[in-house]
Amino acid sequence: MSRKALQVTTAVLGLVPLLTGAVGMMGLSDPLYAPLGLPNAPVLDSNMRFFSGVWMGLGIAILWMVPRIEVSTVLFRTAWGMIFIGGIGRVLSMLGSGLPPIPFLAFTALELLGAPLFIWWQARVARTASAY
Repeated sequence: MSRKALQVTTAVLGLVPLLTGAVGMMGLSDPLYAPLGLPNAPVLDSNMRFFSGVWMGLGIAILWMVPRIEVSTVLFRTAWGMIFIGGIGRVLSMLGSGLPPIPFLAFTALELLGAPLFIWWQARVARTASAY
């Protein structure tokens, strides 16, 4: 539960929104959505690209705080809070639209269970750093 382990784990997880956000900027041509044959609806494409940009920005923010992870408590909690709320959105989708493919169930678990765990872990690292 060390600072270095938190930094490495956070950096790896920060690459996920950075890279998937970049892919999502392709809009409805995104490889995940293109095979679905969705209509070329400007509002849907625009929202897809916008939210992918926000997601990508979250990845940038996460990577930015890695070197100073023990003092980036507010940003760290904000980022994981956003991810937790996104997990709630996934649950609402499951209740209304059915279960997504298995990887998305794992994402949901990370978002809902991992968020509190990561916030707790960072708080421990911050407390240890402030003791020195």
